[in-house]
Amino acid sequence: MRKILPLSLTLAAMIGLTGCSQSNEAATASTEEVTTLRFSHFWPATAATHSEIFEPWAKKVEEESEGRIKVEIYPSATLSKPDATYDATAKGTVDIGSQLQGYTNGRFPLTQVAELPGLSNSATQMNCMLQNLYDDGVISSEYEDTHLLFMMGTGPGGMHTIDKAIRTPDDLKGLRMRRPSAIAGDIIESAGGTPVGLPATDIYTSLQRGVLDGLSLPWDATGSFRLIELTNTHTNIPFYSSAIMVTMNKDKYESLPDDLKKVIDDNSGKAMAAMAGKVFDAEDAKFMAEAKAKGDTMIDIPDPLNDPQWKGPLEAGTKKYLNDVAALGLDPQAVYEKAKEASAACKV
Repeated sequence: MRKILPLSLTLAAMIGLTGCSQSNEAATASTEEVTTLRFSHFWPATAATHSEIFEPWAKKVEEESEGRIKVEIYPSATLSKPDATYDATAKGTVDIGSQLQGYTNGRFPLTQVAELPGLSNSATQMNCMLQNLYDDGVISSEYEDTHLLFMMGTGPGGMHTIDKAIRTPDDLKGLRMRRPSAIAGDIIESAGGTPVGLPATDIYTSLQRGVLDGLSLPWDATGSFRLIELTNTHTNIPFYSSAIMVTMNKDKYESLPDDLKKVIDDNSGKAMAAMAGKVFDAEDAKFMAEAKAKGDTMIDIPDPLNDPQWKGPLEAGTKKYLNDVAALGLDPQAVYEKAKEASAACKV
């Protein structure tokens, strides 16, 4: 027994060491199998776009991949500039990015046809319309250098000022208004205002410094970027909606094994677009109610295309945009007709 016991202990120790070695090797292998995706966007971490769309998306992808995909989200444009996120994704500087198409004038001219007035009355409708246009191949050529995950879009954009009520186009004359895209800018200019282009992240300080008299944004963004703190007069006029994309670096997607590609695919497309639309619509209602509770002035122009004072500027801005895109050798009128069809199919 005295001779057997030391031998047993030696064997146990050897087996234990072997087990530890195998366990360490398994842990190392497991670590090596994890794919980390860096996701860049410009919304603050407090915005519902971050907490109710992107974070749940990341969590779902991680869970369905059983931890083999890890998503690191970088809000507030900390990893890429708001107007350069799509290109950063295409080049692989980031793995996933979300950006407004309107931030890069001329880069997505066909997609932005969907932003024209009269096509969308809610984020849910806008998201459905954009995703359908992409899935049907109407605008997909503009995203061939990345792997598009899903389309998003805001609710109708209105006008928000520090102290000037905008009831007619004449009220815009002399006002420096931040515009989110070329389309909104064309309409503001047609109405007599001065459109100013700058990222949403710079609006707050520009209002404080008097660089801007007001801005044009949907309610969700007006609240997310705390602009309700500085504005007290709001014109609810649906004269545009903003398109947004969420896309992935093509090489990164192709490098994934098939089962992980499926996880990404299962969390892409129409279902995500629909979910995002509901979030944007809920935020619009929430922040409009907040401004009303604050005692802000509300001016409603629900159907500007049939309003005798607003119809002219809106139609002029629409015509200018379509002509500018046609000058690029593209066929915006065909896309416009398809967008009308998609709008009707997505009406809620």
